[in-house]
Amino acid sequence: MRLAIESMHRLPCSGAPNSPSERPAMSKMPQKNLLLHPIAAAAILAVLHSGASAQTAPANPEGGLTVVTVTAERRVENIRDVPSAVTSLSGETLEVLNSGGQDIRQLAGRVPSLNIESSFGRAFPRFYIRGIGNTDFDLNASQPVSLVFDDVVQENPILKGFPIFDMASIEVLNGPRGTQYGRNSPAGVVRFESARPIRSFEAYASAAIGSNRMFNVEGMVNTPLGDSAALRVSLQSQNRDDWVTNTRGAPTSELEGYNDNAARVQLLVAPNKALSVLFNVHARDLKGSARVFRANIIKPGTNELVDGFDEKKVSQDGINSQDVQTMGGSVRVRYDLGGMALSSITGYESVESFSRGDIDGGFGAVFLGAGKFGPGLIPFDAESGDGLPKHSQFTQEFRLESTTKGALQWIAGLYYFDESLNIDSFNYSSLGGNTRNGFATQQQDNKAYAIYGTVNLDVSDAIKLRGGLRYTKDEKDFVADRIQAPPFSPTFIGRRTANTSATNTSADFSASYALNKTSNVYARVATGFRAPAIQGRLLFGDTLSVAKSETVTSYEAGYKADLMNRRARVAFNVFSYEIKDQQLTAVGGAANFNQLVNAAKTTGNGAEFDVKLLPTDNLLLTLSGSLNKTKIKDPNLRVDACGSGCTVLDPITAPVNPAIGKFAPTVSINGNSLPQSPETTLSFTARYSMPLAGGEMFVLTDWTYRSEINFFLYDSVEFKGKPLTEGGLRVGYSFGKGKYEAAAFVRNLTNQIRVVGGIDFNNLTGFINEPRTIGASFKASF
Repeated sequence: MRLAIESMHRLPCSGAPNSPSERPAMSKMPQKNLLLHPIAAAAILAVLHSGASAQTAPANPEGGLTVVTVTAERRVENIRDVPSAVTSLSGETLEVLNSGGQDIRQLAGRVPSLNIESSFGRAFPRFYIRGIGNTDFDLNASQPVSLVFDDVVQENPILKGFPIFDMASIEVLNGPRGTQYGRNSPAGVVRFESARPIRSFEAYASAAIGSNRMFNVEGMVNTPLGDSAALRVSLQSQNRDDWVTNTRGAPTSELEGYNDNAARVQLLVAPNKALSVLFNVHARDLKGSARVFRANIIKPGTNELVDGFDEKKVSQDGINSQDVQTMGGSVRVRYDLGGMALSSITGYESVESFSRGDIDGGFGAVFLGAGKFGPGLIPFDAESGDGLPKHSQFTQEFRLESTTKGALQWIAGLYYFDESLNIDSFNYSSLGGNTRNGFATQQQDNKAYAIYGTVNLDVSDAIKLRGGLRYTKDEKDFVADRIQAPPFSPTFIGRRTANTSATNTSADFSASYALNKTSNVYARVATGFRAPAIQGRLLFGDTLSVAKSETVTSYEAGYKADLMNRRARVAFNVFSYEIKDQQLTAVGGAANFNQLVNAAKTTGNGAEFDVKLLPTDNLLLTLSGSLNKTKIKDPNLRVDACGSGCTVLDPITAPVNPAIGKFAPTVSINGNSLPQSPETTLSFTARYSMPLAGGEMFVLTDWTYRSEINFFLYDSVEFKGKPLTEGGLRVGYSFGKGKYEAAAFVRNLTNQIRVVGGIDFNNLTGFINEPRTIGASFKASF
């Protein structure tokens, strides 16, 4: 650990962010120095210099799998007893995934039916559950998977990328959650719960080094403050040097590095048994590369990478940078009223961000003449940036719940949501010295109100019923302006405005039957909705698009059991759903324009399973997977296909007509599957341990597989992602009664490189998954 201490003494403090209006002109952020906030460095140093005894989890007295408890339905209960598809990740699983410095996208495929991707890199994850998601790259994008961090919804897509560290658990709730969590959760919910302060001292520090001068540090200090309070300070710093070289040198010579730092401070105050108050303040500072787009990396007529592709090189003439700062806090109060408890959850989140990239992925343009553009065909230069100069989100929830033991349990609550944001969109001329030649703005105010209630009734020891209702009202006011008209949209069209107002009542009903003390079957029907959305990228088009509310009805039946004297745990379900007026985003096309559309109907059906097996005390195996079949059913829905180069497989409904500015065909997407929706996913892990020299040596391997995916709503040969298999290996030694651990690891073991997303308006531009990372780590607990 000496290396980590010496490095922290040399680290500079990060400075204040640049003015949002001027950030488009800023140069590439330096990548050679690590950036740690003073509180983060102080916390790790405190951990490393402390000498308290280790805090270890109690052993399972029955020698089987540890009981997993979740709060998926706002009550603590055994995951086996929850009558819906729920997966929980915690402990070593999260540590292993974090070891290579990956961001939240590392969870993709680790849970049945969960996919996560991004065209922004680390800053803007897009979630999909059971095929339902949103490919929209606008900073005002609405997503149908709700992300809830420490009981506070993270609505803006930039907020959803907050780093994972010092977590108690991550719960993925598949299927509509319109009753418990409200609007914008028709696909499901991902819940993050931070480890809370406790009334005893504990601490840990870990450091990892790896390929491309990767250096990650994570630490936590928890200390009691008298008899009625406790403080927990947690931090993470993930850092990597640039590893992609721009063969043209300027203006951005190296890419794909980052300095990503986050901290969380929690204070628990519990003056008596009836009252507890948990304060939470958290922040993130990310500086580095935006997603690196690569021109013409797909071989025409196939979905293969071009011959001689080198992931370590690009040739671009644009500026690449990314800068994200988030700050938030919450106050969670719980008061026991005797027979029931009142909870108040107050949350505030804000984010400021800017991301700029070379969208055409290459240099020059074809009209400059032979030898002055490449790689491959570059019809015109495209360099753009998007920023959130102003954002705030306030939420308030009051929840009253029964606490007495008995056949009847209930929860009732009120919820309020208020978000305000400004978005800046910029266009630049790469050929004109990377100067700005287009500027547009968006402003939106969004308010939502809800009242909800749920009831649990034990009809008998074997039969249990649950039901709930939630009424929601959602309102949006939207304004967009084109301030500086770009060359491709030269007309000053004036201000565009839109507003929406919608109400919905969501319902959830389930029944479970205990086959015996350790297994049960269940059935569930649930509805959910996504509030109307507004899109207004006036930089690339002259109109606003408004998508009306979408609603979903889902049916699910499953089986959950602890078997073999609790040495095996099995969960299996089948499901079917129908979405009416599904909100879809037609991205790209010849105009590189986001257009919201509603599909009349979309259907999905499939199956999911999750198995954990402890055949011996030294070997733990897990296997999970999903089968998803989705279909868009709307014979009247048409979208623009690619602007250049791709082979479209859908029926063409309108021909190319350059005379009216139409450079791409309009195609029917009726019968297509949803984008970024793999039909099959599989995840496998194996951990073997054995005693060695007073400690424990272990070997852990993890693998994920997903089948091919469509990048866009339309179907084409080139923009269909090939199947992807990624594996990891971790070999380590734990000693000092579990207080210390040293390990070596590999992520993306086989170094399988795939195109995982595309840009379709200009050429066959794409971006790839993370390459292999090799490293070593050390962790000390106190």
